[in-house]
Amino acid sequence: MIEETRLKQVAEILRRAGLNDQTLSLLRETFTDLHFTSCLDDDVGVGEPVHRDEDFNIYLVDGRSHCLKLTNDLDGATGLLLAQVEDED
Repeated sequence: MIEETRLKQVAEILRRAGLNDQTLSLLRETFTDLHFTSCLDDDVGVGEPVHRDEDFNIYLVDGRSHCLKLTNDLDGATGLLLAQVEDED
């Protein structure tokens, strides 16, 4: 389960620090009960982000069963997929 306030905290950290290896390490150290994964938003393919921002989107991950899957259910979420949005220039 991921609380809405925790999701907002992660989004604010990403907004201020950017999505990079250092920020990802900080998030893993700060929120030890969550699993964090990152990729480019274009690589996600399916699913809708639970949070949209100019430079990143956040997707919920459900890891309770054998395979990981994207979800929109905060109660079933065990981690976050942080997806970098690239400029379309």
